[in-house]
Amino acid sequence: MKNFLSNYKSTIILLVAIIVGAIIGVIFKEKATILSPLGDLFLNLLLVIIVPLIFLNITTAISRMKQPKRLGKIIVSIIGVFIFTSIIAVLIGFASTYFIKLVDPKDGEEIRASLSESESDEEISSEDEEEVTIADRTVNLLTVNDFAKLLSKDNIIALLIFAIITGIAINMSKEKGEAVRKVLESANCICNNIVKIIMYYAPIGLGCYMASFIGSFGSSVAVGYLKTFVAYFIVSVLFYFIVYTIYAFIAGGTKGVKAFWKNVIPATFTALGTCSSAACIPINIDVTKKMGVSGDIAETTIPLGTSFHKDGSIIGGVFKIMFLVCLFGTSVASFGEITGVIGIALIANLLVTAVPIGGGTISEMLIISMMGYPVAALPILTIIATIIDAPATVLNVVGDDVSSMMVARIVDGKEWMKD
Repeated sequence: MKNFLSNYKSTIILLVAIIVGAIIGVIFKEKATILSPLGDLFLNLLLVIIVPLIFLNITTAISRMKQPKRLGKIIVSIIGVFIFTSIIAVLIGFASTYFIKLVDPKDGEEIRASLSESESDEEISSEDEEEVTIADRTVNLLTVNDFAKLLSKDNIIALLIFAIITGIAINMSKEKGEAVRKVLESANCICNNIVKIIMYYAPIGLGCYMASFIGSFGSSVAVGYLKTFVAYFIVSVLFYFIVYTIYAFIAGGTKGVKAFWKNVIPATFTALGTCSSAACIPINIDVTKKMGVSGDIAETTIPLGTSFHKDGSIIGGVFKIMFLVCLFGTSVASFGEITGVIGIALIANLLVTAVPIGGGTISEMLIISMMGYPVAALPILTIIATIIDAPATVLNVVGDDVSSMMVARIVDGKEWMKD
């Protein structure tokens, strides 16, 4: 019993704080939003440390790799695992929504009516926007035109690429780059200790954040949206317990499953409480290492996964598309239409930024434009993104953990847990 309490003390405290926060939100409803600043304080502290943490973790992890073949194998394995798991996620998302009418005709009429007043404004604003091609959007996603812009959580993908290049450059410099590597490793150690200090505030911050979230949205969701949330929640729970257990078994057999479920709970509740994949990077790296994944794999896979691998967002993207399909009465019957939905959900996922509610606006606009729906439909997707954000974030975060285990299986062999 003492060992149990010692191993799970922080998890139990975190769980109790989340439950208490949820109860406060249910009881006091909108009044619970008075606790929002305390939750925002915790979230802001984590988001402030994200940029240096990502840069230092990836740069030092790559700079320590003295074997170029290992670096290449890790990157290739990460890409392969991300593609495989993303395809599984989008297929499950489509299969779970294809035979369900997420919107009843009456509910659809009410939703369209509620947006009719803002439709003209949306059209005017869209005419003023500069047309951006897919190529331009890709360039803007991968790079920035000013070094100062790298120091922002809004450009995490560009920061990831710059960190990888920096790590490789330090490696290429050999002895001359050793001094810089030591400085960065020292800074990385300090950065990780800052995270530990911040996490002492986690129970209060997460509890208040949950109370505010439940208080704001618990009683204001219309029937159509509530139906979508219930369907998504069921799918996400099944995905969380069944699919991730299978992935953990593939990665490490029964030992892998035990290691996964023993250590994944803190990351799960941090994701549930913050609704931010980026805010979970620090604890996610720590959790993955406790599962037995080596530091270079964990510190590379987790930050990359935060931007490029989102099981929950992919499934959510399918739900958004199928919601609009039901709402506007369009058809998804032919093979081309089905593959189109699957492809759009995958592409849109790559453009979702790793920030809390509202970060998926770019991907939602992409869905609307590629599906040919009016711009006025954007608020519909924003509401869906909001109500499914918590379970989606959990899948996004935990999916990176189990993906790290699968990458370790590929890179370090079947005995990776023993090593």
